[in-house]
Amino acid sequence: MDAGPVIASCAIFLLTYGLIFSERVHRTIAAMAGAVAMISAGIGLGFYDWETAVAAIDFNTIGLLLGMMIIVGILQKTGFFQYAAIVVAQWTRGNPWWLLLSLAGFTAVVSTILDNVTTIVMVAPVTMSIAEVVGVSAVPFLIAEAVCSNVGGVATLVGDPPNILIGSAANLSFNDFLSHLGPVVLVVLFLTFLLLKFLFRRELAIPPKHVDSLMAMEARRALLDSGTMRRMLGVIGLTVVLYLVHDMLHLPPGLVALIGASAGLLWVRPKVEEVLAGIHWDVLLFFMGLFIVVGGLEAAGVLRWVSTHLGFLAKTGLILATLAILWVSALMSAVVDNIPFTIAMLPVIKGLSAQGVVTGPLWWALALGVGFGGNASPIGATANVVAISVSERTEEPITVRQWLRSGTWLAALGCGVASLALAVGVSFGWL
Repeated sequence: MDAGPVIASCAIFLLTYGLIFSERVHRTIAAMAGAVAMISAGIGLGFYDWETAVAAIDFNTIGLLLGMMIIVGILQKTGFFQYAAIVVAQWTRGNPWWLLLSLAGFTAVVSTILDNVTTIVMVAPVTMSIAEVVGVSAVPFLIAEAVCSNVGGVATLVGDPPNILIGSAANLSFNDFLSHLGPVVLVVLFLTFLLLKFLFRRELAIPPKHVDSLMAMEARRALLDSGTMRRMLGVIGLTVVLYLVHDMLHLPPGLVALIGASAGLLWVRPKVEEVLAGIHWDVLLFFMGLFIVVGGLEAAGVLRWVSTHLGFLAKTGLILATLAILWVSALMSAVVDNIPFTIAMLPVIKGLSAQGVVTGPLWWALALGVGFGGNASPIGATANVVAISVSERTEEPITVRQWLRSGTWLAALGCGVASLALAVGVSFGWL
């Protein structure tokens, strides 16, 4: 490796990620500036050019994100999420434990199909309203929803942004995720609910005060456009079916999402300006910038060097390497956003495959680590940040101490179950 490209690419990479993690500059601005700096340095030193940088962008991931954003954006305006949350809450008749179980369970299920951040954005405000009506603290419910959203999102290709990245990089299908990680997620969810009941036993023991007010809420009034809701639920059903068979049809997941988005747009024909305004363009640009930055590291030979040294660990023992990636990913995701870390790890694991290392278990370890580890801290996952932000509108906002007191145990539980599943899976050749 030439020293010049290595030093330049590493410096730009570290500076870009430092700005992202410091949160002094918006992460999209940091990623774009890093991408421009990496291309400029690459052209100047002869290790990276414009064509290579564009090729480093994973447009399958970008297409998948864009398509799902359009689908969710149209459905969001119908009031479906608010309607469903009220119906679920009324089914519990205000019982705090059943309320937590149903709202968090609903969030976990929805997060397997839709982006978990969007789910939290929709459900959290309704949860606060329900908690206020019933006369109980919203803190246990918001924490449970964020945690279960992160856990549920691990089960499928589209449930969590890191999974989208991993699936595209490793050529893993929707069914691959569902069959390999779905059973692990079900076990973790069951144990998570038991632990939540223990951690919040005092809060959940408080009897509801205004059950009549809850039961008097008219769920249908939350529906703003029932016709569009039915159409978009049909579109989501079609999209899920295509995800299940996309391997047989040789359709990349990104194209499936765009097919669903196009069908929704043609069927509903919403105002284009409103749809475009609802797309998180900053997220798409953020991903594209990071792909270019990490692509520069790869072009300079840095990631090849990391993969070579990590390969020794993998060849020493696949179980050891798998567990190492799981726990390192979990620890990193507890202190930094899991998306940049995942993007940096993708070419490293792909490099191991070129060395003849069996990388299947490593991909699953990465997905489980970043998914469960993010529950440990308030900043470990974007869903956590959203839940805390929403709680700040109440008289009892979620504190860092409250989150750490519960989130650390919940993350450790998830990673513990994942460790056992990975060890058994590798030993018996299931992964």
